[in-house]
Amino acid sequence: MAYRLRTLFPKRHSQQLLSSLFHPFPTRSFSSSHFQSVGFIGLGNMGSRMANNLLKAGYNLTVHDVNRDVMKMYSDMGVSTKQTPFEVGEASEVVITMLPSASHVLDVYNGPNGLLHGGSLLTPRLLIDSSTIDPQTSRKLSVSVSNCTLKDKKDDWKSPVMLDAPVSGGVVAAEAGSLTFMVGGTEDAYVVAKSLLLSMGKNTIFCGGPGNGSAAKICNNLAMAISMLGVSEALTLGQSLGLTASTLTQIFNSSSARCWSSDSYNPVPGVMPGVPSSRNYTGGFASKLMAKDLNLASASAEEVGLKSPLTSLAKNIFAEICKNGHENEDFSCVFRHYYSGKDEEN
Repeated sequence: MAYRLRTLFPKRHSQQLLSSLFHPFPTRSFSSSHFQSVGFIGLGNMGSRMANNLLKAGYNLTVHDVNRDVMKMYSDMGVSTKQTPFEVGEASEVVITMLPSASHVLDVYNGPNGLLHGGSLLTPRLLIDSSTIDPQTSRKLSVSVSNCTLKDKKDDWKSPVMLDAPVSGGVVAAEAGSLTFMVGGTEDAYVVAKSLLLSMGKNTIFCGGPGNGSAAKICNNLAMAISMLGVSEALTLGQSLGLTASTLTQIFNSSSARCWSSDSYNPVPGVMPGVPSSRNYTGGFASKLMAKDLNLASASAEEVGLKSPLTSLAKNIFAEICKNGHENEDFSCVFRHYYSGKDEEN
């Protein structure tokens, strides 16, 4: 189970937070406050880069990851490391998690050494999960957290609060500190967390109540997958009809077919520099992660009784891509491995 952690809230933001105004929640209230200690759990490709940006921003960080080599690296950097999520929580006023799946998140929260291991008493006032998981799990965890009591009820915080705050932008944006955060929870908690999130990203969008951030992320990735399939299919058809991918891309990008998959993340090798298709589909967003997110979208659609034929088709296509050994290649590889599209000859 791969999970990792990081610490939040720098001292230099304290005056900003102290000067902020917050309105009481319906069932609790808390005043503006700065956070002295931040925990980060999950130091993988995304989490490590997010944690590094928190360090650059001046936050005091406490981290955890099951990878001992990663833990040693942070320890050698002078960052406080802990052996369990529970220990991270005990040392932190805020804890951020960035984990691979819902099962990892549940283990970090509810496992034998999880954040909620101490029962109904919690040290951290704010818990932020940036993992991509189903909204139902996010909502259940939010209820569990809100039913706990703070060990130290300073600054009018009566109980701990949870935000689901998945991200868009991938490893490149995580490295550059330009992620977009989609945030679900109470608006007051969102306001408290915003300056922290902006140390790791450039955009934060409040999506509504608990679980809505997770729902937004699933919908975003569903649209991204279907768009990539549509663009790949159209480009392959164009090649079969005698058009070059470069010509068709130029048409797309100056007409009604323009979209991110054509003008920013083109799937045809040789058409656009600096994207995964230009480097044999390495880097980027792995097909196995897209397959995971499409499974989440499909399950959510089924739960609410929504007809979702494109979701089902996209899910099956990416499952086939993974089954055929391309799970670690960027999801734009559907152009080559599903549609058998051709590289652009320069």
